[in-house]
Amino acid sequence: MKITPILLAFGLAAGFTACQSPSSESETSEASDSTVTSEKMTGGTYETMLHYPQETHLANVRQLTFGGDNAEGYFSFDDSKLVFQSNHDKWGLECDQIFYMDIAKGTKADVVPPMLSTGKGRTTCSYFMPGDTTIIYSSTHLGGDACPAEPERGASGAYVWPIYDSFDIFVADLEGNILDTLIGGPGYDAEPTVSPNGDRIVFTSNRSGDLELYTCNIDGSDIVQITDELGYDGGAFFSPDGSKIVFRSSRPKTDEEIAKYTGLLEKGMVEPTNMEIYVCNANGSGLTQVTDLGNANWAPFFHPGGEKIIFSSNHASERGFPFNLFMINLDGSGLEQITFDSQFDAFAMFSYGGEKLVFASNRINSGTRATNLFIADWVE
Repeated sequence: MKITPILLAFGLAAGFTACQSPSSESETSEASDSTVTSEKMTGGTYETMLHYPQETHLANVRQLTFGGDNAEGYFSFDDSKLVFQSNHDKWGLECDQIFYMDIAKGTKADVVPPMLSTGKGRTTCSYFMPGDTTIIYSSTHLGGDACPAEPERGASGAYVWPIYDSFDIFVADLEGNILDTLIGGPGYDAEPTVSPNGDRIVFTSNRSGDLELYTCNIDGSDIVQITDELGYDGGAFFSPDGSKIVFRSSRPKTDEEIAKYTGLLEKGMVEPTNMEIYVCNANGSGLTQVTDLGNANWAPFFHPGGEKIIFSSNHASERGFPFNLFMINLDGSGLEQITFDSQFDAFAMFSYGGEKLVFASNRINSGTRATNLFIADWVE
């Protein structure tokens, strides 16, 4: 699932799955880098700004969406467009649907951008296909027109992600016409992303009985399972050269953890409070755990050089938030904090040219739980 943006997902807020977006209402006007705003939210007042002084790897930060919950913004191969998901109620949405934008223009709160999904069911995890004339995305619409019900929190009040068996993977053109059901059938098939080489797709499925990673050809043929350990493997992306895959996973170890994980999975849910980052070769060999930080480490993406990973984490938090972006070497060394927001930053993706970074954030959202997309120049 790559996730619906979870703002403060683990304790405060709305939810994203591995490819989803947060829920809230807000409109924000553009702010300059130096604008500091005090915003009120449940639990007190906090300061927020478009670009924090400590964020030295970012320059020319620009807000792309204004209000609602927007996340999983991913570049087209030519770096001119973004495909993303949103549940903005001012666009007439009850749950996440897929849209795209011209990056140079961004979006406006009162103008609905081109919708690429059907407007039915719930969607997640969209990605441009080679050629930039089609996208791939996950949707539940074959299981019904309505938004599937969201699960209630567990007995302990813990936040859970739904694993809808009605999720299938589709190919659509930029007019919103479905061209193919790429991966279908019973069970959860979602979270697809495409290799920069344009030849393979990686996705998450529960077809084995557990949530594992699979790859397939760009046309959906030659499906190969590449992970096989108990736990939720998802949110996977290829390295720039297509030789490796990075993903986040829960790995229950104790009898109690295993019983809890399998019990929730039987009910179509997972609890994403403990996840670490892993890397393997594109065929599944050479599996390596990269982080061992505790709490939730997720939404990873390769640095353009292929030797580092950017990801979102709340490992330094005792309250479940904030989530910020961090960078780490493939061998687990050199951990560096990239963003410094007081609430939530996640879903980072580098442009194919390596010059831009897009991410989702709760910064400057007028004290709501709105999650918006931002783009910045990347500074090494």
